[in-house]
Amino acid sequence: MTAAAGRAVLSIRNLRKEYRAGQPVLKDISLEIDGSGLTAIIGPSGTGKSTLIRCINRLVDPTAGEILFEGGDLARLSGGALRQARRRIGMVFQEYNLVERLSVIENVLSGRLGYLAPWRAFLRRFPDEDVARAFDLIEAVGLEESFATRRADALSGGQRQRVGIARALMQAPALILADEPTSSLDPKTSVEIMELLSEMSARRSIPTLVNIHNVGLARRYAGRIIGMTGGAVVYDGPPAGLSDADLKTIYGGEDFL
Repeated sequence: MTAAAGRAVLSIRNLRKEYRAGQPVLKDISLEIDGSGLTAIIGPSGTGKSTLIRCINRLVDPTAGEILFEGGDLARLSGGALRQARRRIGMVFQEYNLVERLSVIENVLSGRLGYLAPWRAFLRRFPDEDVARAFDLIEAVGLEESFATRRADALSGGQRQRVGIARALMQAPALILADEPTSSLDPKTSVEIMELLSEMSARRSIPTLVNIHNVGLARRYAGRIIGMTGGAVVYDGPPAGLSDADLKTIYGGEDFL
């Protein structure tokens, strides 16, 4: 099955990744990510979901293929051109990746570092409009203004992930990537974080690509599901079309069901 047609913000063509020669983790993957909505990537551990996300933002270098984004091929960019492209890709991490000793507001503002002159970035001198926007985003992700001055290491897991989402939004991204954003959270908080990602994606018209283990959450919040197994895409379509047979193919048998 294929996703519904729409304006693609990201085009992945024949993407391949090998950590060892001749042993591909990603096998010539081709995908179009439209300019809106939340897309969930599901599949068993070790099937390449995180590698796919990390190839897109070049935390991992692909072996072959194209990653077309805003007029350039991310797979071939380097130096300043890659840094500029990354400014437009927000990243939400499984383990939050906050600077623990910094406050919430400082962590959110770090989403603008790529837009600052080097001396401003070094001194962390942010324009007043950036500071005002950071406060707005802290509220938008469900934290009270009083959280702004708290250190990141004083927050719960769910609160940290909200800060991570605010930091990604602070980049004014054209695309958000979330790598297992709920795997370190309890079930209630996982629902809240997926609701938040879905809401932010819809309200701000930012396509969001989420790598997630929880099939129930994927079905509930994603408009499109990509199922991977063995480094290849074996399902691409709406949640309603994801059958038990598809899940058996993705996860490898009856035991999953």
